[in-house]
Amino acid sequence: MTEADRKTGLSPYLLQLPQGESSPLFLDSPHSATSYPADFRPAAGLPLPLLRQAEDTFVDELYADAPARGIALLCAGFPRSYLDANRGIEEIDEAVLDAPWPGPRQETSKTRLGKGLVWRVLDTGEAIYDRKLSVAEVQARITQYYLPYYAQLQKLADQAIATHGSAWHINCHSMPSQAAQYATEHPGLQHPDFVVGDRDGTTCDTRFTDRVEGVLKEMGYDVWRNHPYKGVEIVRVVGQPAQKRHSLQLEINRKLYMDEVGLVHNAGFGKLKADLNALLDDLKTFVKTI
Repeated sequence: MTEADRKTGLSPYLLQLPQGESSPLFLDSPHSATSYPADFRPAAGLPLPLLRQAEDTFVDELYADAPARGIALLCAGFPRSYLDANRGIEEIDEAVLDAPWPGPRQETSKTRLGKGLVWRVLDTGEAIYDRKLSVAEVQARITQYYLPYYAQLQKLADQAIATHGSAWHINCHSMPSQAAQYATEHPGLQHPDFVVGDRDGTTCDTRFTDRVEGVLKEMGYDVWRNHPYKGVEIVRVVGQPAQKRHSLQLEINRKLYMDEVGLVHNAGFGKLKADLNALLDDLKTFVKTI
């Protein structure tokens, strides 16, 4: 994937289809876009490097070899701070709006942190906007970006079911080495190398979760399960094990592969990417056996 491909802020997503024989396994990276739509208009004094801390920087690059392995890779074309694809469509924080929201609205731990479908603050607490957003602005973001992204996710799952009889999905994320004040309900927590989330065993066959965790641990990584990240909206929607649709969230500690302040690769990037390729190779075989 080229740098130009990564910057897809004018499209709902970038989809890279499998090369050769397809696998029932597919991936998505909902937070790795690095360009910003013209209608975003964050606060004029907000530095871009600070705004970019919200990105899952380079996650799409880490998994860029997946299509050559027969594994589809879907990447969101809009940045997380503009619209968070991993939030429910009803997670509306009215504090960011200039009028009441006309549709259903759900208060969650994330909306209370100012991190709903449309973020109000960054992980470190800085306000993203120096204005209120209109209801029409948010509705347009949902229509132009959120809904097409979820439609493509479901299409990939449907295609896997039609071709292979089952669908296996990994929702790919990164996490800072230490949880920020407004990022989670565990500010200051030192994160492990990986967190595997299946919403307490409800979004995929636990043998799949066990396999991902086991392979990573065999590689020498510190892996936690469902803490502090269980998986959120994407795995909830895609993961329907009773329908042979399995979804798991995988969080990677950014210190393994990047300078978290400078937003550049560090010396560990190549090793981590090779290890993730080995994980995908293992899972591609494993999902055919269960």
